[in-house]
Amino acid sequence: MIPNTLFSSKRKLQSGMTFLEVLIALVILVTGILGAVALQAVAKKSSFDTMQRSLASSLAQDIIERMRGNDSTNITAYQVGSPYGAGSPAPTDCNQLANNCSSDDITAHDLYEWEQSLIGTGTTIGLLNVGGLVDGVGCITVVDNAVTVAISWQGRTKLADGASSSSGDTLCGTAGDKRRQVVVNAFVL
Repeated sequence: MIPNTLFSSKRKLQSGMTFLEVLIALVILVTGILGAVALQAVAKKSSFDTMQRSLASSLAQDIIERMRGNDSTNITAYQVGSPYGAGSPAPTDCNQLANNCSSDDITAHDLYEWEQSLIGTGTTIGLLNVGGLVDGVGCITVVDNAVTVAISWQGRTKLADGASSSSGDTLCGTAGDKRRQVVVNAFVL
């Protein structure tokens, strides 16, 4: 038989964790938590940039569909006030059945609602709850029935200028290394 003194001394050595082991475990745990928080912050910033690009694409498609819904002989009137984004006075409300709107009235109403969406009045247009783009500006170019809609806004971080010089839409929005731009080309019959 082995004497009890051997076992009792080993038990005293293994009596629990030392203070140093607890501190090391805490440092590892805190580092992991801080990493997760930093990852969440980066994901939130990226999500905002993605939301801005998605909203710009939706707004470009929105004005093109409004042009298609109006009289096709009047589509050149959509580019008359371009660029849009400064705010304009409210025209006749063509969403009311009592108002008998002409094609010009519908154009003015479409452009007003679209511009309010660009500058972010927080209104709801159709099913789209619009919060607006950061410094949003929209440009519409019509040549025959070919329509180009360029939407520019300011991004959070500095990158290369978002305007494409090959598309000819470099004048839409303020040039700079934070400018982002979506350009949609369509044909309206």
